[in-house]
Amino acid sequence: MFGYVRIDKPELKVKEYEAYKAVYCSLCRELGKTYGIWSRFTLSYDFTFLALVNMSLTLGCDPIERKRCVFNPFKKCNFCKNNEKLKMPAAAAMIMSYYKLTDNIKDEKGIKKFGFVCIKPLFAYAHKKAAKAFPKIEDIVRSYIDRQDSLEKENCSSLDKAADPTAYALGQILKECSEDTAQKRVLERIGYCIGRYIYILDAACDLEEDIKSGSYNCLKNEFSGDREELIKRRILPQLYVCSNEAGKAFELLDVKKYKSILGNIIYLGLEDTFKKELKI
Repeated sequence: MFGYVRIDKPELKVKEYEAYKAVYCSLCRELGKTYGIWSRFTLSYDFTFLALVNMSLTLGCDPIERKRCVFNPFKKCNFCKNNEKLKMPAAAAMIMSYYKLTDNIKDEKGIKKFGFVCIKPLFAYAHKKAAKAFPKIEDIVRSYIDRQDSLEKENCSSLDKAADPTAYALGQILKECSEDTAQKRVLERIGYCIGRYIYILDAACDLEEDIKSGSYNCLKNEFSGDREELIKRRILPQLYVCSNEAGKAFELLDVKKYKSILGNIIYLGLEDTFKKELKI
């Protein structure tokens, strides 16, 4: 996950933004408590979205306590007290981060590769712990990585095929947020659309850099040198479809709390983010 699933901050009420920050800080705290202080650096907005979804489907308020931030001891932050719903998103963050690190070791050279090799033991320990606690998430992510590797090895130029493993994986992970069969289908659809959105946006943002470095990118064969033309013709229609379909599915989700924050992310944040990232 790449940090593309964000809020549209100006459109949130102050109390909604404070609630969002509390979940973000709580997930950071859960990572540090369970996997070590260094694991806090793996936190992203995408996993905060996963935490919000996981917390939103149960009744009851999440008790808040105010404590000092580890990274800024002079500042106090709001935290959700003892919320079990944070454990799965934290494990997913560590499992994803481990596989991302192994991919970096495979792709990078020189000092960067050496740095990744040096920190791998930390990630390996955290990955083992997370995989043991949530084996279903481990299976989903490992399968996703294998499928993505196969497509990259065959130099797949189909955007639809290349985006499918990420979309499928996020759909399967979101399914784990509910035990209800009907809600699982809705969650899977939301996850699939957002996972596809993430992959397409990341491919578009990295295209020119990947061309220079020789790294895989499914959009290379469609790029004629005119970035604006490719974005207008190929990327924007896909991103709008993904965000609109995620919004339609979200309307069917039985959300108990944080509905306005999740709605802000899906209806406004996705579009705001891709416009900023693509500079349009």
